[in-house]
Amino acid sequence: MHFATFHKKTTSDTDIIDITQDVRAVVASSKAKEGLVTVGVAGSTASITTIEYESGAVSDLCAAIERLAPRQMAYEHDARWGDGNGYSHVRAALLGPCVSIPLRNGALVLGTWQQLVLCDFDNRGRTREVYVHIISGS
Repeated sequence: MHFATFHKKTTSDTDIIDITQDVRAVVASSKAKEGLVTVGVAGSTASITTIEYESGAVSDLCAAIERLAPRQMAYEHDARWGDGNGYSHVRAALLGPCVSIPLRNGALVLGTWQQLVLCDFDNRGRTREVYVHIISGS
């Protein structure tokens, strides 16, 4: 078993950052060969998912998220707390805080055009802590 973290600075609204190389570096340093790699982010306004990280697909994802949880809609969270980020909590809940990727022969099992991404939906920039947990018998 191996656990590591790294940090990423984000901007505001829907910030989607490719973290594939960061995760690959953690996997390489673990020397694990077979198992399961879970990548996650702590916090209720960010998510981890996969996508083809190219401008068209990233733009499409941002547009889809805006349709699902529009920023300008009224949110009970905002009425209670007044921080204006109710939409970001809903967006993060829809995508979820983590994903698990198989590990085979020391490499993440990802498709040719599939990358791991950190999605930060909050209405202000942050420094996000991303965790990588590797469960391996080797």
